[in-house]
Amino acid sequence: MPPVVYQDKCQGCGKCEEICPGDLMELNEDKKAFCRAKRDCWDCMACVKACRFEAIETRIPYQLGYYPARLIPKVREKEIEWTCIDINGKVDKFLVRTHNK
Repeated sequence: MPPVVYQDKCQGCGKCEEICPGDLMELNEDKKAFCRAKRDCWDCMACVKACRFEAIETRIPYQLGYYPARLIPKVREKEIEWTCIDINGKVDKFLVRTHNK
């Protein structure tokens, strides 16, 4: 599923555009992010993790979790907090330590 960009939260910083390995994210004339080729997105979530304004979200593909299941990362200095919301609204959170310098 391609990323969903919440236009009201997007600050137009361009981090998603810089980090997208498929060169799919762009800023429109209002300096708001969007995915220009949704069919080509392979759900790497790089843009979601790079957005410090929490303006981008990836929905879990229906083959894996069914709508409205969601997986939301929150990047911190030495870890990523993942929030998993299943189709029934049950929330699980877990931390993954990163090796970023």
